[in-house]
Amino acid sequence: MTGEKILDYMDDIRHDLNELISIRSVSCEGDKLPEEALDYILGKAKEMGFEVKKIGNIAGHIEYGSGDELAAVLAHVDVVPAGEGWSVEPFALTEKNGRLYGRGVVDDKGPAITALYCLKALKDSGIEPKRKIRLIIGAAEEIGMNDMEAYFASERMPDMAFTPDSEYGICLKEKGIMHLEISAPVHDGTILTEFHSGNAINAVPSKAYALVDCTESEDNQLRRFADAKPGEYDFIFTQDGLHIEARGRAAHASTPELGLNIATNLIKILAANFGEYALGSLCGFIDDAIGLELDGSSLGIACMDEESGKLTVNVGRVDIDETICRALLDIRYPVSADSGGILRRIRNRAEKDGLATKLIGHELPLSMDKDAPVVGILSRAYENVMGEKPELYSTGGGTYARTLSSCGVAFGPAFDGDETHIHDADESIRTDNFIKHAMICMEAVTGLAQE
Repeated sequence: MTGEKILDYMDDIRHDLNELISIRSVSCEGDKLPEEALDYILGKAKEMGFEVKKIGNIAGHIEYGSGDELAAVLAHVDVVPAGEGWSVEPFALTEKNGRLYGRGVVDDKGPAITALYCLKALKDSGIEPKRKIRLIIGAAEEIGMNDMEAYFASERMPDMAFTPDSEYGICLKEKGIMHLEISAPVHDGTILTEFHSGNAINAVPSKAYALVDCTESEDNQLRRFADAKPGEYDFIFTQDGLHIEARGRAAHASTPELGLNIATNLIKILAANFGEYALGSLCGFIDDAIGLELDGSSLGIACMDEESGKLTVNVGRVDIDETICRALLDIRYPVSADSGGILRRIRNRAEKDGLATKLIGHELPLSMDKDAPVVGILSRAYENVMGEKPELYSTGGGTYARTLSSCGVAFGPAFDGDETHIHDADESIRTDNFIKHAMICMEAVTGLAQE
């Protein structure tokens, strides 16, 4: 089996993955560390004898073979913030209890390094591809994929491709993604002085902080009310007011039902105790138009289709103080939905509360033909290792596949039943599943090269 070739490189994969994870390449504007991570993997490829090319400071490719056709694997080396609650050091590769831990081990540094060694295994075996093979690397996937926009502005689109940045089997449908900012010119609350929650728009926030101007009697009432609600809450009564620190459960914004959004839960508790007016127009909007719902019903945007499922809403960040008053929303809508209508309804609802709506990011949905050649290649790769055909599925996640003009799909690396905690503390993968993914990826890269 071709996939077994990669087993000879597993020690090298782990070594290089540890070094790559140690580069704290958290996506944010102006940070040099994502570029450092990009330089690291391009440098490794150059040492292996591959042709490499860097596009600006956020993308590049590693190339093997020749031919008129081009096949590609797309991966990224930027990551979301580590956050809190890890049982191990997040920026190191740690093996514990049969699992590999580290920020990016699944999303997406582990798959990136694995794909590089799949190319090396091909090269070391003396296999000459029938078509040119590229490993395309980005360093800004987590903040809107402008890395691929920059890359494809000067480089050709592959004829077929996959990105190991989702789950097995083969993802044929990806929901559309809208990122919105809802804001007020100034904070107009009378009780709430500060509120901060969330690190990333595409993650369910697990921590929130609020400063409330209230009496000690109101403090005691609020404590009793919070005791009966989901989440953990600490109350500290000071001369500045009541400090509240709240903890929920993080999750990826594509699956908000797996988390506990502590921002919306804390706002719900405060609104029930003090009233929406006392919290200000932004919190009033969040409580009334979103609340604890995940499907957008109160916003009037709830919808679903058989192909890709329900629309989801995630309040990823809330920032309120004397200088800022905004919330960041992640909307994932079905492939058949009218994105313009969704945006209009949200904007109209926000305007009723005197709030402004700004579209800060929009990724169109993906819909791939199940009979496309690349789907057949990937299906055979999976079956060769796993002994069964992969399922064809849809996701609310957003991957590089949607930048490929219907010539590529998401494929791996996570397996059903393995809680990988992507975008959460203790991101990890079962060690045996990591090896299985490496074998499937080896089969897939060989298929792209030879079939």
